[in-house]
Amino acid sequence: MNSGARQGKFSGLQRFFAKAMAKKLQVFVIPGQDIARAHGLNLEAAGLQIVASPRHASVLLIVGDLPPVICEAASIAYAQMMRPKVLCTVGVANQDGLSPLPTADVSVGLSQQDLISGVAELRTVFEKSAFQLDIKDYDAPALHIRIEYVCPMHPEVIRDEPGSCPKCGMFLVPREVQANTVQASSNEKTGHPTEAVSNLSLVATEKPAHSSLDKSAMEYFCPMHPEIVQNEPGSCPKCGMFLEPREKLSSSTHGDQSMQHNTATEYFCPMHPEVVQNEPGSCPKCGMFLEPRDKQSSSTHQHEHEQHLQEDNTATEYFCPMHPEVVQNEPGSCPKCGMFLEPRDKQSSSTHQHEHEQHLQEDNTATEYFCPMHPEVVQNEPGSCPKCGMFLEPRDKQNLSTHQHEPIDHSEHAQMNHDESGFMSMIDVTKDLPRSSDDLQMEWIDAPFGPFFPGLPSGLQLTFTLDGDTVAGSTSHAITENIALLESAPMHAGCFVKHFLSLDPLTPVASQLLICKAMENIADIQIETSIAKARIGALERERIASHLSWLVLFAQQTGFAWLARSAGLLQLKVLAADITEIAKLKPALEKLIKHIRNTPLLKPRTSGIARLLASDALCGVVARSIGVNNDVRSSDEIYLSLGFKTINRHEGDAWARLQIRLDEIKQSIELIEAAGAINLAEMIKLDELSGKGQSSIETPRGKATLQLSMDKGFVSSAHLEAPSNHHLSLLDALTDQQELGDALIAVGSLDLSPWEIHQ
Repeated sequence: MNSGARQGKFSGLQRFFAKAMAKKLQVFVIPGQDIARAHGLNLEAAGLQIVASPRHASVLLIVGDLPPVICEAASIAYAQMMRPKVLCTVGVANQDGLSPLPTADVSVGLSQQDLISGVAELRTVFEKSAFQLDIKDYDAPALHIRIEYVCPMHPEVIRDEPGSCPKCGMFLVPREVQANTVQASSNEKTGHPTEAVSNLSLVATEKPAHSSLDKSAMEYFCPMHPEIVQNEPGSCPKCGMFLEPREKLSSSTHGDQSMQHNTATEYFCPMHPEVVQNEPGSCPKCGMFLEPRDKQSSSTHQHEHEQHLQEDNTATEYFCPMHPEVVQNEPGSCPKCGMFLEPRDKQSSSTHQHEHEQHLQEDNTATEYFCPMHPEVVQNEPGSCPKCGMFLEPRDKQNLSTHQHEPIDHSEHAQMNHDESGFMSMIDVTKDLPRSSDDLQMEWIDAPFGPFFPGLPSGLQLTFTLDGDTVAGSTSHAITENIALLESAPMHAGCFVKHFLSLDPLTPVASQLLICKAMENIADIQIETSIAKARIGALERERIASHLSWLVLFAQQTGFAWLARSAGLLQLKVLAADITEIAKLKPALEKLIKHIRNTPLLKPRTSGIARLLASDALCGVVARSIGVNNDVRSSDEIYLSLGFKTINRHEGDAWARLQIRLDEIKQSIELIEAAGAINLAEMIKLDELSGKGQSSIETPRGKATLQLSMDKGFVSSAHLEAPSNHHLSLLDALTDQQELGDALIAVGSLDLSPWEIHQ
């Protein structure tokens, strides 16, 4: 046991609680329950209680060998578990490959009987080690925290150091993030990969001339702060702008310019003439860029300025036109609205204040303030509009009724230049951000889902950028895609077959048939009809099991617990069934299908969600839901001889995809009965096999094509086109501007498998 509950002597009371916990083992499954079921594991029958969160689990169950990225994500789940907790592995061949996870407390084989034995061993571990003298804490490296800085109005602007936003000028706000967060670049990160890609494209297209220059002859400078110069690309530490490349100036020229610059020029602030420095920059008081001037006139100018200050120090004050109560003795900006203060004689200040107060008393009941862009915004005091940030304009209350019936001309306002006032309104700040379907602008929040989120395929990392409860953007990727299809080139055919079959645990029968047919195509071998029919029986049995597995995820997403339980149990029975048992399961499957179609509120919940248009990139159920017939089985003579007919619908939404999968379960049963046998494809001899070949089959998710090149028994190249490769790119369009619940149903309706996405 990696971590006990409490340090101390194992007392009688602790022994009692340890036995109680051993009887109720709550398990969190990695990578997911769908992987466990695909291996034929019935966790509940083995005495485990499945929970949806690692915080509620006492057992972390690892099923099969995991890619390094999933191991890292699993370490975070393990760190979130309360003590006492144990780690159990099922069918993991390489225990060292689980790093950074600790050593497993219990390790068993990949079978139901092995799992039952492992659960008994887990209970023993809990009874003996739930309380122990030496407690070992676990610290996941991925949970180490670092600080980054983000703009509240532009969340895509993220920096490693404090500063201001290059888009709106707001100060960046610190936040804590995981230490292993991947950065988009060395100086700036973004939660919106589309913008990152566009920035890279911009650099590649606008600066092609620099690609041929010697890097040692290049330097990078800031256009706004020429004193910022460095030898590598990056961003300006003062304003955040990307540095622009230029050829390095010669040392003599640069030295002469520096000497002349230092002796003849200085920089000052027009609003605060007392701020003077020898290099370009910005004023520390108001932020304005310093202006150059000759040092020769500096002393004269300074003397005149000091004399002017002495003469006008008691005669001038500065006030805000929008907030007259803001008055100070020095130039600056208004702390309320940001406008530059205007000068006025102090002699008229008291008179002006008196008149202003008298005017307020007279007009307090006769004047109100409204927004020209949003007339419904009305208040009794000056201020700014809470919707667009514009300053409210005054009007007489007595003319209100007349004013409400007069049309408002916005043309003059549209031509106004708000930049002249030095104030950036909310329109300027949010103009580049998408709005929700209800036209409300809310703060963006990045909400991650996965890679172990209930109701989504295990291994799918999905992040929604939420504008309220509306999806404003999304990013998705399979964290299993770091597994290469070909580990080395060339690779022995036997090793390649073993590696290929281990990649996708969800559809092992389809993977084996695909690679067998590709090898047979290279060897030019024709398969007997009876063998081909038996292969079809095995493939259609896997199609039934795959659609049932999808139904479990769909039920978890839509909240139908009975459907998740029923479909999961039937999936386990179908996986181990021969042709006789398939016939026995037929009534139960038909009953489930009828129950689903008669379920109230299911059609309204899915109808119209994730509607697609016809595209050549679509395949499988996704394509057939909009009437596109690209089913590989429709051109297979053996399938046609068994009575196969393509099942199509035309709605193109989540409801149509559900109906097709239900119809295909019934159709697959009929195809198995017509085939008369269920047998897996057997691999031919691979020694000295040379040539090129390919195969295509209709997997449960769509058309998959494998292309191989072999030379004397070694695979020199391999390329796999799987349906999830194409369908993963649909997520952004399907979820854009959708409510969160509908967006999750849209993702689930595609039946993605991250395990068939590879490099």
